[in-house]
Amino acid sequence: MDRILYTAMSGARQSMEQQAVVSHNLSNVSTTGFRAQLHAMRAVPVQGDGALPTRVSVAASTPGADFAPGPMNRTGRALDVALQGDAWLAVQAADGSEAYTRRGDLQVDGDGLLRSAGRPVLGEGGPIQVPLGAQLSVGSDGTLSAIAQGQGADALVAVGRLKLVTPDEAGLARGDDGLFRAPPGAEGAPAALPADEDARLVSGALEGSNVSAVEAMVSMIDVARRYEMQTKVISTADENAQRANRLLSMS
Repeated sequence: MDRILYTAMSGARQSMEQQAVVSHNLSNVSTTGFRAQLHAMRAVPVQGDGALPTRVSVAASTPGADFAPGPMNRTGRALDVALQGDAWLAVQAADGSEAYTRRGDLQVDGDGLLRSAGRPVLGEGGPIQVPLGAQLSVGSDGTLSAIAQGQGADALVAVGRLKLVTPDEAGLARGDDGLFRAPPGAEGAPAALPADEDARLVSGALEGSNVSAVEAMVSMIDVARRYEMQTKVISTADENAQRANRLLSMS
């Protein structure tokens, strides 16, 4: 009974956290370039004053993200780009650090700064700025070209190049802001990955979220039922304890 209570109690708490992850994934099923969050659980011994051989708890295990590619959708818009393979687009985070995203619905703000979801897009020398009112196009290698307003096609000039990176085996880690970063360097700060000259993108297309709405809904129902089952186990353990106390008081 003691083992049942601790296992069910910690399992119910982790089920609530897993439900939050599933809900977050489901809410981003239409977000461009979104990578689903992963959540797993494993049994661990209880630590501290309550440590006993019969007591086990549940802890989150192997948290991370699903890096499987999402569906590619053609849009025909010049500033929509879909990263190919394992390539990522470098952007500037709110704290000024370099981060990475697969979101390619690029926009130009009133100052001519190229942005992705409101974040400055990085090029070879920092944030990319383009001429206001120019007709823009993006090459497969990330080269950004512009035709000034009122000019012909022969006036096409390169105005920058998107920084595309390909992470190594160490991969990327998701931050609280939804952006991905390289593993910390020697000083503890996230390292900036070098540009990959071989990375390619598709212009006029967007990569969709890799979250399956059907699978997310099934997972949500499964986690909800698991939580109900664990709370029922806690209630049953309490009833058994009360019956045992009554038997002991009669003896």
